[in-house]
Amino acid sequence: MSGKYFEELEPGAVFEHQPSRTVTETDNLLFTTLTGNTQPLHLDAQFAESTLHGQILVNSVFTLGLCIGLSVTDTTLGTTLGNLGMDQTEFPNPVFIGDTITVSTEIVERRESRSKPDRGIVTFKHIGTNQRGEIVCTCVRRGMMMRQPA
Repeated sequence: MSGKYFEELEPGAVFEHQPSRTVTETDNLLFTTLTGNTQPLHLDAQFAESTLHGQILVNSVFTLGLCIGLSVTDTTLGTTLGNLGMDQTEFPNPVFIGDTITVSTEIVERRESRSKPDRGIVTFKHIGTNQRGEIVCTCVRRGMMMRQPA
């Protein structure tokens, strides 16, 4: 597994994740309908043409999930015990069908668990950008991470 253990996630470390991912119409349609979101801005091209951006806007919760998901291989694959929370999530620019999202992650801080010596808490800052270099998503996430086996 390529995930990092608690001890390997040093504050200040930055990961530039690859591959990037191009968002498809199917991605947006499936995610939006599976989560019960009936907002026509995400589903109805004719409605979306009359809005600020003039086209379908990709569901922001999909964008958040994609940005975190693209980070997994380099950071938490097989070494996480779960997410503890997501804070300071922002979407400064929209994502459209056909945009390619690239993600970087900075390790902000870490601390040992106070009650369980086999794990620690790591704070990640994810930044997603599109093919034009515009930031489309930022999120600070806390994860419970495994410590290296003795």
